[in-house]
Amino acid sequence: MHPLIQHIQVMTGSREIDGEKILSFFDTQSFRKKDLLQEEDKLCTAYFFVVKGCLRLFFTDNNGLEQTLQFALENWWMTDLDAFRSGRRSAYSIQALEATEVLALNAKNYALLLEEIPLMEKYFRLMYERAYAASLHRVRMISRMPKNEFYELFASKYPEFAQRIPQKILASFLGFTPEYLSELRKKRTENRHI
Repeated sequence: MHPLIQHIQVMTGSREIDGEKILSFFDTQSFRKKDLLQEEDKLCTAYFFVVKGCLRLFFTDNNGLEQTLQFALENWWMTDLDAFRSGRRSAYSIQALEATEVLALNAKNYALLLEEIPLMEKYFRLMYERAYAASLHRVRMISRMPKNEFYELFASKYPEFAQRIPQKILASFLGFTPEYLSELRKKRTENRHI
């Protein structure tokens, strides 16, 4: 069974899913490491479901530094939702951090999918609720916890994830400098060997 169909079943609790019909709304696309799927200030035309690989959503600040806001691993979704739904230019870029395969959904097919398959309305609502809660949690953790504790929590909760993401990019996501993250990783390794 396709990973997206499995994910819909898990999220909605429904077994009565016409997987073939749902998948007919999507295009399968493959990207190499470092490829851009979406460029900042260009029209946002797709919503991506990650089948295999890893994406990041980022913007370039006034100092020319890239600020990473989100990642998407297998079974996660990514787009600039505001730009996608409104047909406007994206405020963000999306990049493959490793060889990545996605299902891409354009705005027209997104609207048709929700209209023709009511279960998908429930699925996306559940996905948005989950993503919003995770976003609020991250902001609270960054604001309240000392940086070293925040990194410890993140690394213990997502150990494989912390290893897959390049250090410079992970540092920007966590709000650290790459040097500070390197120090934290070194201390963490030393503490494990004690």
